[in-house]
Amino acid sequence: MIRYALVCSAGHEFESWFANSAAFEKQAKKGLIGCPHCGNVKIEKALMSPRLARADKGGVAAQPVETLAAPAASAAAPVALMSPQEMEFRSKLKELRDHIVANAEHVGKGFVEEARKMHYGEIERRSIYGEASVEDAVALHEEGIEVQPLPVLPDERN
Repeated sequence: MIRYALVCSAGHEFESWFANSAAFEKQAKKGLIGCPHCGNVKIEKALMSPRLARADKGGVAAQPVETLAAPAASAAAPVALMSPQEMEFRSKLKELRDHIVANAEHVGKGFVEEARKMHYGEIERRSIYGEASVEDAVALHEEGIEVQPLPVLPDERN
């Protein structure tokens, strides 16, 4: 999986995840990527800086993937004043997540194994969700197994 910073022709910036750069190009060419702010489908990659951190021995190492856990109540967190369109988008994301959680089986840390078994016909297909590392998700995509991260929303108090 790869995360791109994107910008629509109206200048709105946002981010999105793709299986690889070819997946982004294919979806952008077909007009399948829409700006969450205005719905514009004329999307381009925005300038991105690499996320690097220094390693203990003076070398450079990739920064770990951001955690999905909510920050502690006392920690400072980014805030935003959302437009009605953004509020609607957030509501739809929450609805999607709630639907998946209510209608799919939670398989926890066994997600990768279950997904492979279903893909290769070893067990019956069904809707599942669970835990997978970024590396495991990339490996599943490389095998042709389509998985998507569940939408994660900040705490409802924000």
